[in-house]
Amino acid sequence: MAKKLSDPKNTAEVIKKNEFAFKKKFGQNFLVDDRVLQRIVAGAGITKEDRVLEIGPGIGTLTQALCEAAGEVRAVEIDRDLIPILKETLSDYDNVEIINADVMDLELSSVFSGSFKVVANLPYYITTPIIMRLFESGADIESITVMVQKEVADRMQAAPGGKDYGALTLSVAYNAEAEIIANVPPNCFMPRPEVSSAVIRLKRHEKPPVAPKDPAYMFSVIRAAFSQRRKTLQNALSNDRSLGVTKDLISEALSELGLDQRIRGERLSLSQFSGLSDLLLEKRAG
Repeated sequence: MAKKLSDPKNTAEVIKKNEFAFKKKFGQNFLVDDRVLQRIVAGAGITKEDRVLEIGPGIGTLTQALCEAAGEVRAVEIDRDLIPILKETLSDYDNVEIINADVMDLELSSVFSGSFKVVANLPYYITTPIIMRLFESGADIESITVMVQKEVADRMQAAPGGKDYGALTLSVAYNAEAEIIANVPPNCFMPRPEVSSAVIRLKRHEKPPVAPKDPAYMFSVIRAAFSQRRKTLQNALSNDRSLGVTKDLISEALSELGLDQRIRGERLSLSQFSGLSDLLLEKRAG
């Protein structure tokens, strides 16, 4: 019988037995706290009716808990050295499939037919690209519950005007409702990371809260606004030639929205960015 990896002693034993060496390039930090595991599973609302995609299972600690709670689990692991270890630590479960792949290259809509949930202890060096990949994949993802660096979780649910507010905040707000469900100190991992972590649940919207005429253009405006966040919105947008708008057009749009000409992007809500992008498209078209 495979040992429960929520016990740090068992995790250490598996690592030693397999002579596993942590790879910094994959950002490997294994969770070794049962209370946090249960918070993740409960926070994600996993039941036997659910199918779950786990990203970066490591040696299978969270995977074991997911297998016990969910109907079906697919675990995607990039490190081929972990595959034989996962086959051993998950040998007691018949509802899991291990996939040796890079999730950034995986066709997510082919993992499951129909809806599924994503649960993961994400590598911190690639957190934002993975979340954006999940949003943009076209797969029927019901919710995303992930362990991330605490400061990234704060950015995901920040309010306009603060230092944490930015393009990631707005992308998350467009796609999902964000809620931090647990704060996790470094001593819950092996090896200990240098930063604190948080578990955040992103519940997908049935439809986005705003309906810009061209969502891709709206996000181009948002990225331009925050690429030079200390500049005024007017200067930041006019400096991005791909947007195709002049300072005068931007000034006109800001006036029509009742916004100060000196306003910075960090002050605008998602709804205001949607309205601004629509106006800029109209004015660009003449």
